[in-house]
Parts: sequence; C-alpha cells; structure tokens
Amino acid sequence: MSGTTLVVGAAQGIGRATAVTLSRSGHRLVLLDRDADGLAATAALLDAPPLGTAVTDIRDTAAVTDTVRRIEDEHGPVTALAHVAGVLETGSVLDADPASWQRVFDVNVTGLVNVLRAVGTGMRDRSAGSIVVVGSNAAGVPRTGMGAYGASKAAVAMIVRVLGLELAEYGIRANIVAPGSTDTAMQRSLWSDPDDDTGARGAIDGDLGSFKVGIPLGRIADAADIADSVEFLLSDRARHITMQALYVDGGATLQA
Repeated sequence: MSGTTLVVGAAQGIGRATAVTLSRSGHRLVLLDRDADGLAATAALLDAPPLGTAVTDIRDTAAVTDTVRRIEDEHGPVTALAHVAGVLETGSVLDADPASWQRVFDVNVTGLVNVLRAVGTGMRDRSAGSIVVVGSNAAGVPRTGMGAYGASKAAVAMIVRVLGLELAEYGIRANIVAPGSTDTAMQRSLWSDPDDDTGARGAIDGDLGSFKVGIPLGRIADAADIADSVEFLLSDRARHITMQALYVDGGATLQA
C-alpha cells in the first residue's frame, strides 16, 4: 500500500488497536501521540515497524503543523488519517470545573481541528486522501455527567461532516466511527474498580436512574471492533461513503 497513514492517539486503547489493525492490512504507519512510552509499546506490537513515531501535543497548533510537515518530508504524503485522540472528564454542566471543560474541548475539538488542517490541506492540494475520526455515541444521546464530553463529540461529528462536504470535490472522504462503551482504560476509569471486569455489567445493563439505555447485544466492545470499522472506512471498499457516522455500540443508542 503506497502513501503514509497517520494514526493520531496511537499510544493506547482504540488508537493502539487501530495501529495494529492497519499494520496488518499493509498500511505504512506513522504513529503520533504525546505519550512517548505508549508509542514505543504500540510500535512493538505491529506486524512491521512503523515508518516513524512523533511525540506531539495536538493542542499545540504550531507543533502539529511542524510535525505533519516533517512526516511528509521524511516519509511521503499522508494519504490516510485515523484520528483517535481524545479525553474524557465527567461532571455536571452547572458544577463541573471550568478548567476540566476547557481541557476536554482543547483536546477533543481544537486538537482535532489542528490535525485536520495540517493533514487536510495537503490532501486537498493532491486531491487524494481518506480521513476517519473516532468520535463517540455520546454525540447523539445526552448522558448525565457528560456535558463537556458529549458536547465536544457532537462538535467533532459536525466538523467532520462539514469537512467531508468541503473536500468531496477533491475526491477526499471524511467519516466518523462512533463507539459506545469499549474496554479501554478510559472506559474502566468510570467503573468503581477498574481492574474488575464485572464493571462492564453497568454499561451492558444500563441505568434507569440516569436514563441510560443498556447494550442490546449484551457486551461492551473490544478496541479491535472499533479498529476494524476505522480500517474499513479508510479503505477503497468504502470509496462511496463520506460524511457518515458509523455507530459501533452494540445498539446502545437505539439509533437515536
């Protein structure tokens, strides 16, 4: 497979699984995250060594621009982008720490836009490329205590859809994969005991008290389930799909 695939947020969780899946599919990868140790651990899991790794904080506009320029100078044009970086902090809309709200938007929204601009302008110039952003099913369904996270992911969904519209004339696709509860460190941070797998039952069964529907398929996702969807949407098998959000949540949102 020609061209370079950039995986942003590759140090753990869904980002790591995405890198592993794309490597198995023959993508030539560059891995980006602010966690150097996590990137090294991900690189060690790949079928083939990545072309490179980049330790970058996506909140830093100049750093992202410089990093993408350096990647393309060293490894060729980025023809596929899998953006998986994101943070989750909980708290009510009225009472959450304003700094927490700002952190969520700085990473999930501004950080994403920084990456999209740095990568997307080159794709536009070359009239080639595919973009998949991992969002969340929280973008479409209100969740108690997730005002900042859900709002940030709703913004992500609209940004990617608008970008897909703007880039369509250049033959560039932009899509979203929207996971539900997935077995990652982020998900486990919501459990009373992150090391106890029975914590998944709360997500599976739902909670009427917080108006949260359970998961009809009766399981939470593995990170690989999300990665497989990213790989499909980046591939030519999805060549006529753009501006779409693929919910990978076991039916938890009931397509609301």
